Amino acid sequence: MTSPLVCVLDYGFGNVRSAVRAIEHVGARVVLTDDRVIAENADGLIVPGVGAFDAVMGGLKGVRGEQIIGRRLSGGRPVLGICVGMQVMFERGVEHGVEAEGLDQWPGTVELLQAPVVPNMGWATVDAPQGTTLFSGVEDERFYFVHSYGVRDFPLGTTEDTGRFAAPLVTWSEAGTEQQADRFVAAVENGPLAATQFHPEKSGEAGLQLLKNWVSTL
Repeated sequence: MTSPLVCVLDYGFGNVRSAVRAIEHVGARVVLTDDRVIAENADGLIVPGVGAFDAVMGGLKGVRGEQIIGRRLSGGRPVLGICVGMQVMFERGVEHGVEAEGLDQWPGTVELLQAPVVPNMGWATVDAPQGTTLFSGVEDERFYFVHSYGVRDFPLGTTEDTGRFAAPLVTWSEAGTEQQADRFVAAVENGPLAATQFHPEKSGEAGLQLLKNWVSTL
């Protein structure tokens, strides 16, 4: 059986080389490109991201990334966002008083973490929900975070039945200390769209297993 083809979207923002190596390591074929046809039709698309929210959005629009992502999702084709590549899937981001529109796949605002020290940098555990596919086998492991902003309130991230659609599976984590901690969204699984705030490609064996879990769904 042919290994699935994963496109890592090359739009000028993101830890692309590490992402490519990690996806190759878990058995997928990988292409790093901004070619729209390849990006729209690959078995899986990874949207990496580092830097400021509005700058990442500008880079995505420069390669028509919002169209690529939208068309993939409308056709049920998997997309995985990483770090700021996750943040831009939300409605908006506010950094240094500047508000920027996101891709609006999910409601919610990316804002400064209310933790004693930012950026939130280092290894941390997560609180994964029942039924998770991404964290299967690594629910109790640590993952590598480096960020100052996050989604602290996610209206869709509940277990309540909306009556129309199943609620996304949301994984949470905390920044700070036991005495002063701030809860934020660490990952989301929502049909063909999944995303992580942490860097799986920098998270050792646990991160590789998470990527392997995602590739297994393609």
